Amino acid sequence: MKLFPHQDRALNETYENNRVAYYLDMGLGKTFVGSEKMWELNTPFNLVICQKSKIDDWKKHFEDHYRYHVIVFDQQKIEKIPPESVLIINYDKVWRRPELLKLKNFTLMLDESSMIKNESSNRTKYILKLNADNVILLSGTPTGGKYEELWSQLHLLGWKINKKLFLKQFVVQEWDDLNQKYKITGYKNVDRLKAKLKKHGAIFMKTEEVFDLPKVNDQIVKIPCTKEYQQFAKDHIIEIGGDLLIGDTPTSKKLYLRQLAGSYNQNKLHYLKDLIDSTNDRIIIFYNFKKEYASLVDMIDKPISTVNGDLKDLSAYEEYENSVTLIQYQAGAMGLNLQKANKIVYFTLTDKSELFEQSKKRIHRIGQDKPCFYYYLLTAGSIEWRMLDVLKERKDYTDALFEKEEM
Repeated sequence: MKLFPHQDRALNETYENNRVAYYLDMGLGKTFVGSEKMWELNTPFNLVICQKSKIDDWKKHFEDHYRYHVIVFDQQKIEKIPPESVLIINYDKVWRRPELLKLKNFTLMLDESSMIKNESSNRTKYILKLNADNVILLSGTPTGGKYEELWSQLHLLGWKINKKLFLKQFVVQEWDDLNQKYKITGYKNVDRLKAKLKKHGAIFMKTEEVFDLPKVNDQIVKIPCTKEYQQFAKDHIIEIGGDLLIGDTPTSKKLYLRQLAGSYNQNKLHYLKDLIDSTNDRIIIFYNFKKEYASLVDMIDKPISTVNGDLKDLSAYEEYENSVTLIQYQAGAMGLNLQKANKIVYFTLTDKSELFEQSKKRIHRIGQDKPCFYYYLLTAGSIEWRMLDVLKERKDYTDALFEKEEM
């Protein structure tokens, strides 16, 4: 397999390590680096854990480039696994397969290893129990901007620091009198953290270190607010479009404020309609909720592709230059190659910085030869402006890990 120089460099720098983390920026080809490292380690068995939407991609990758026995480990029971096999399973199912705890002589690879950031979840606790001889972690956003969420990955890399000590050394915490608990306000000793990660086989790499990608252009679009949004922000209750929205908890209030700034805001829908009609280029639209998807499909009269929890169909994107691709963050912010398009519209924002950063790299990646445009449709005076500020803050935290050390 012919690799790019930066991919060869990542492999060369970790040649002596049997536990590695390739934290390569989105679009730098972590799939190829990870699979080549797996081939170098040459264990009888291999286990790849990934998101459900990526199973077919991994299967095709191994079948196209290697001579492994590729087994999608889904519902079936496997009596005997042949040598030189790759088992592929998704994060939601892996902890329900106790037989994997008996697997020996294998390499474990986690695609989007940030999926084990919650050490108390069933999937993380199960994965940490696996008896892997070697470990390969892949992620473009290993922390989602929150360094405290690295702890589980550190353990897989062999750095057996306890959580309390890790927080003490690298996380700034302040006491919150209102909620009677400590809250995280920042991070410290980042250079020391980077040095320890490097010692344990972690490679950080940003796209701009490797390729001169086209310019990125951010377009903030201020959408007029609605009376309904203002009323709900004041009273925490409103009936709209036959729906009764009651913000009786902080969580429900935030949810309905986001929806009132999105699919319930006809001003935003009208602007987006005009934007879509103004170009014959491919457009990618990110959204959150099913109601948003229904509203978007109803107003678009161009070929539509869809990626969400119920459907993955990119045929219109592939075939039509004027197509519109609707992507729900959870289902499609990670892993898709959409560089045929150079325009992304954020109809609404996610509240997860990892998904936000990943979403931008769907078009700004290797193979893109046009300037990239990102349209942020933000309802005036709404919660969306603060959400964008927080998303940018989390990016700043993450970038500190990727920055080159001063020579």
